[in-house]
Amino acid sequence: MARKIVLTSGKGGVGKTTVCANLGICLAKLGFRVVLMDVDIGLNNLDVVMGVENQVVFDITDVIMGKCRPKQALVQDRNISSLYVLPSAQAYNKTNILGEHIKNVVDQLDSSFDYILIDCPAGVEAGFHRAVFPASEAIIVVTPHLSSIRDADKVIGLLNEYNIEYKGLVINRMRGDLLLNGDMMTIESIVRALNLPLLGVIPEDDAIGSSCSVGRRLQSVESARAFTLLSENIHNGSKKIFDCTYKYRGLVGYLKRNIKKHV
Repeated sequence: MARKIVLTSGKGGVGKTTVCANLGICLAKLGFRVVLMDVDIGLNNLDVVMGVENQVVFDITDVIMGKCRPKQALVQDRNISSLYVLPSAQAYNKTNILGEHIKNVVDQLDSSFDYILIDCPAGVEAGFHRAVFPASEAIIVVTPHLSSIRDADKVIGLLNEYNIEYKGLVINRMRGDLLLNGDMMTIESIVRALNLPLLGVIPEDDAIGSSCSVGRRLQSVESARAFTLLSENIHNGSKKIFDCTYKYRGLVGYLKRNIKKHV
């Protein structure tokens, strides 16, 4: 039986799809069978981030309409044989798709995978409810900004209406230089505000954006380590959090962060 985890945020632009993609890659590298489900119908981009958009034949709406079986719509990753993407549709009448339809697809994939990661649309409208309905766990992705924290708090309240057994927090785009200079919300203050277990911290890294925008694998050692720790925490229940401030500590680090501040 698969662990069914929805990745949500409330606010758009926090890097939720990027977190979903890289978490899936790391879990698959640990030896697990993983499928990434894109439920953002009409604004789908998980297939682009994963670099498989040219391999898509069927999508999730084809499965729901009975045009194909779920496994026929899966796109296998070129580099990791145990990793698959179930793409969403570029255009469809979304009002015809309910949470029960998504759950039916998830249930059909359940026995074939260890993890089903559901990429939730931004906002708290119908798309949110479709994505959350089949999940038993939720990862709330935030950035260290008040607007993101506020929207995440609303999402957490809504998740309480569903059969979500576990909720965890991922803080994305954390800048170690701003953190040490006192110019960014601290990890501790974010955790206190949302009152959720911290699963991982992902640093702000230009390599993430550039690699995902063209469907390439993450090459940054720093960010890859952060995602590896996140995947281990999710699977093992460990609490190893990436330290995004390490390279800005000491005299050399002090010079780095102050030079960066004035550039």
